[in-house]
Amino acid sequence: MTLIKSISGIRGTIGGTVNNGLTPLDAVKFAAAYGTWLQENNPNKVLTVVIGRDARISGQMISDLVIATLSGLGINVINLELSTTPTVEIAVPMENAHGGIILTASHNPKQWNALKLLNSLGEFISGDDGKRVLEIADQEAFNFAEVDDLGKVTTDDSYLEKHVQAILDLPLVDKAAIEAANFSVVVDAVNSTGGIFVPAMLEALGVKQITKLYCEPTGEFPHNPEPLPEHLTDLSDKIKETGADLGITVDPDVDRLAFVCEDGSMFGEEYTLVAVADYVLSKTPGSTVSNLSSTRALRDVTETHGNTYFASAVGEVNVVNKMKAENAVIGGEGNGGIIYPELHYGRDSLVGIALFLSLLAQKKTPVSALRDSYPKYIISKNKIQLTPEIDVDKVLIEMAKKYAHEEVDSTDGVKIYIGKEWVHLRKSNTEPIIRVYSESKDLNAANDLAERIITEIRELI
Repeated sequence: MTLIKSISGIRGTIGGTVNNGLTPLDAVKFAAAYGTWLQENNPNKVLTVVIGRDARISGQMISDLVIATLSGLGINVINLELSTTPTVEIAVPMENAHGGIILTASHNPKQWNALKLLNSLGEFISGDDGKRVLEIADQEAFNFAEVDDLGKVTTDDSYLEKHVQAILDLPLVDKAAIEAANFSVVVDAVNSTGGIFVPAMLEALGVKQITKLYCEPTGEFPHNPEPLPEHLTDLSDKIKETGADLGITVDPDVDRLAFVCEDGSMFGEEYTLVAVADYVLSKTPGSTVSNLSSTRALRDVTETHGNTYFASAVGEVNVVNKMKAENAVIGGEGNGGIIYPELHYGRDSLVGIALFLSLLAQKKTPVSALRDSYPKYIISKNKIQLTPEIDVDKVLIEMAKKYAHEEVDSTDGVKIYIGKEWVHLRKSNTEPIIRVYSESKDLNAANDLAERIITEIRELI
């Protein structure tokens, strides 16, 4: 059993013993810590928190525990029930709520769940705030409300429509062009809430030919829910079988987006942001941001439009902070996370779909041709499993020293630039691993670079 406590929330596998898995007691403790943190920052106020969840099997249980705990603290709860991460993020400011909790373990398998914590802007809480929540949890410094002061719980099922409408209202979303293009689309939503929200978004955009694959929100994931090529063979086959123009897949909480081309080949999760940024920059010039582990193709496209690219540390909070600092018009992460500030500062697959289809409709080109129009880079994503005796920080320092003759960025882990290639080494915040990302002109070259670095790391270990 695994329980990972981090500044962005708590994530773990369901079951086991307290403090070793995401048990009911752990869910209550961290929900209480978050509610208490809100009370510290909003003294003498009646507080409201928005709650939503993906379709995981454990979702209803964790949701019931979290809602009851917040109510027990005297905090009112607006329950969106089955929802998405970006929908909850939008709902928090719309409701003038003081915070939000999304119950999802994102791309992790079905045995996992998590509490992802939002501030009053509907954005992930800061590192300092996250540390304070963890301190409160450790101290169990909770003061529950008396019976007359218990929080009220209301259910609101209107936010699917509100989220979709907010996207339709964006000036760059070209519904007329999308409708005229008469796209045929296959959707793989891994039997989570994307099966509700993605088809609804497509229908609102005027897409009439939608083939649903794994769109029943049962939480029984038919394959690994991370939208990587090796997990998308069924989607690829269905596209070829139906003659569809493209395939769309999202992770269980709908904040990661990937496309599959009309011939069943991968558009590339890294290129989701590249394509959307190309479209946004063609209409609204400005800077772009992605994290250090994302493809350099975004920088190339940004500079082609005469604008400036900036890199941030890995993590959505860091990307958002850099976007705000540089007034970026588009940004995100190479894992298919689109952040479009015109709507909100959070990864949002639904707005990504709307902007991508607007680009595709205006270009009037097959998806594979659009992909081939961008600078070609390939990222190889690998990882090294950690054991307790490994001093990871020391390993990273030693690797930075070894490559001191190259350009090295230690903003977040160690990123080493070797000519037009790069390798990024960093500890994961959610799993006990070192992530080893490498990029080059093709997969063989990227893999060779990764294997070389992994061998050197194993020698150090």
